[in-house]
Amino acid sequence: MNVTAPDLVRFKSEGRRFVLLTAYDFPTAQIFDEAGAHVLLVGDTLSIFALGQPTTLPVTMDQMIHHCQAVARGARQALVVGDLPFGTYQVSIDEAVHNAARFFKEGGARAVKLEGPLFEHIEAFTNCGMPTFGHLGLTPQSVHAFGGNKVQARTEERVKRLVADAKCLEEAGAVAVVLEAVPSEAGRRVTEALGIPTIGVGGGPHCDAHGMIASDLLALSGGPYPKFAKSYVDAREQLLRAARSFIEEVEAGAYPDAAHSYDWSIA
Repeated sequence: MNVTAPDLVRFKSEGRRFVLLTAYDFPTAQIFDEAGAHVLLVGDTLSIFALGQPTTLPVTMDQMIHHCQAVARGARQALVVGDLPFGTYQVSIDEAVHNAARFFKEGGARAVKLEGPLFEHIEAFTNCGMPTFGHLGLTPQSVHAFGGNKVQARTEERVKRLVADAKCLEEAGAVAVVLEAVPSEAGRRVTEALGIPTIGVGGGPHCDAHGMIASDLLALSGGPYPKFAKSYVDAREQLLRAARSFIEEVEAGAYPDAAHSYDWSIA
């Protein structure tokens, strides 16, 4: 079935966990979709893991739309979510709505995500028929304000604020809330307080769903990796091995051989 935004809320009510993975291109989207991922996030992390930037901040709206189009073509069942990049929604609500709508009109997304407690923006998006994910805890677009990518909500006061902000996101119409890099207890309290699902990215075991950046899942970046990341295959090592084998065969004259060359019998 095609996963929809209302399905995610239903999953929570049924106690059914679901999975979010990032994807930035067509073949990765195809593979993750075939594997059964419920949500494919075209994250602004493509700035780091696809474009080589040091933070998520430099990626542009046009770049996000370009990659979202590729992911949408590869996803047959998963809900494709476009991540609003820095500077495209920390603006007037009208301009933010315009930018969010591009993900639906041009990018092929069926939901969008933004960071922080921007309740009026989420309400406006919702009123325009655009399902929206919230994102609390560590919000990487605020890396300079945080002084780095650090675990958030580590005091009782900040946990209470996190719960309050999450409730306000739900009241504004958010369909889910990403909780990134917060203690497990904070994740539990937010999850229990909401009727919409929480998606943990380092949010602890009590969240309704869990997400992973593709480069962490596949060990593509070579590290270092955040504590919550778990690599299920060393794809970087496998790619290195394959490329080195090809190079060795070419240098030795072993490739191409007859089996990989055309002869006169081929029209």
